[in-house]
Amino acid sequence: MVVPYKHEPFTDFSKEENRKAMLEALEKVEKDFGKEYPLIIGGERITTEDKIESVNPANKKEIIGYVSKANKELAEQAMKVADSTFETWRKSDPKFRADILFRAAAIVRRRKHEFSAHLVKEGGKPWKEADADTAEAIDFMEYYGRQMLEIMDGKKVESRPIEYNQYHYIPLGVGVVISPWNFLFAIMCGTAVSAMVTGNTVLLKPASPTPVIAYKMMEVLEEAGLPDGVINYIPGPGGEVGDYLVDHPRTRFVSFTGSRDIGTRIFERAAKIQEGQKWLKRTIIEMGGKDTIIVDNNADLELAAQSIVQSAFGFSGQKCSACSRAVIHEDVYDEVANRIVELTKELSAGDPHDNTHFMGPVINQKGFDKIMGYIDIGKNEGKLLAGGKGDDSKGWFIEPTVFGEVDPHATIMQEEIFGPVVGLTKAKDFDEAIEIANNTEYGLTGAVITNNREHLEKAREDFHVGNLYFNRGCTAAIVGYQPFGGFNMSGTDSKAGGPDYLGQLMQPKTTSEMF
Repeated sequence: MVVPYKHEPFTDFSKEENRKAMLEALEKVEKDFGKEYPLIIGGERITTEDKIESVNPANKKEIIGYVSKANKELAEQAMKVADSTFETWRKSDPKFRADILFRAAAIVRRRKHEFSAHLVKEGGKPWKEADADTAEAIDFMEYYGRQMLEIMDGKKVESRPIEYNQYHYIPLGVGVVISPWNFLFAIMCGTAVSAMVTGNTVLLKPASPTPVIAYKMMEVLEEAGLPDGVINYIPGPGGEVGDYLVDHPRTRFVSFTGSRDIGTRIFERAAKIQEGQKWLKRTIIEMGGKDTIIVDNNADLELAAQSIVQSAFGFSGQKCSACSRAVIHEDVYDEVANRIVELTKELSAGDPHDNTHFMGPVINQKGFDKIMGYIDIGKNEGKLLAGGKGDDSKGWFIEPTVFGEVDPHATIMQEEIFGPVVGLTKAKDFDEAIEIANNTEYGLTGAVITNNREHLEKAREDFHVGNLYFNRGCTAAIVGYQPFGGFNMSGTDSKAGGPDYLGQLMQPKTTSEMF
């Protein structure tokens, strides 16, 4: 009997023993700075001359590690290994696959602070955000293992006295998994292991800013008993390795999490039939968001302000679910806006090694320049109420920034900034607030703060997002509790951490036996 699923609890760092354990983990991780990490293809460690430098975004002089960089030739080698391994792995017992995940989850759980410390250093995550990322990785392994056990025997279909019918699932083939840098452990882990536990083989290309944590996960899976060649670790440039594998005729599916521009490009490339290809490639593509919190005039205004600030500035706004727009009823706009500014000015940004800071850095120079560019645009589109400054002298730090009185169609209200910037706008009534919330090409998350039950039900019907939250912030979905994925240009709405997710990585087969 499988123990019922329960999500991994978060760590209370106000307790001295937890704080001490985390500091020890950070010290341990720092001792590994500057190490070299090879590719892993078919279990073989392969070192290349060309390296990816993984840099601490809070202190860019610190090199987390030097990671071997794959090229087309190595990508082809990995494809051949994965293709060959699939022929045996697809016939493996689903219980065997699930047990690997349960053991891997237990290994990570025992070393939880160590993994979180990697996320602090490589991803620039504050302790709370790093701990949640690690917990989510554990959750994905536990949840997908249990989901596989639930569907391993297929679904019941009707039979007749003259025949016996069965409906079951088989794996797809070789999958290319391209993971993001923001949830550098959780999403990378969830997308890779879901493909593995369903009987597919995987070519894992982690995001170039954060490849070391993916190597650490590979070590855990190996320790848990994953056979060679099932997941192959091949970090490398998207324009070379990513495109080559997306286009490859033996690629059966592509799982991507990242920006709208790259996601739509992958979707287009995957749709093209290559010479020798005999299937339509599946795509699981999760992209960006332009997420809105609506504040009604009949609402807990302190809850509203707290929800907006926490959702906008958690992990420096580098979440596709982050609140980057707040639509506030005109009757309460001034009160809520003033409180948002007060709360924002209380926040500090600094090196997340020090747990007193709410915010750490943004990921790299490219991200810093992009966000500061949007802040410059915002100064011409709204009233700067808080923040607006950046400092990239040591790491890439940007103040939490609030713009008020912004037109709903302004650039900073339409384009994904992916940084600590939120725009505030007024609505004359709830209908207009819903209309403004829906006026972007995205449809990922949203929230409504109100005590009006009719308005909540209207939002349930008309607020067009994949994850809608009432009287709370619009971030922090939990695996198995709030399956996550969005509409429109936010992606294919795959609902990660949900009961339908694994079905996208398999194909149903009907067999019918006549008597």
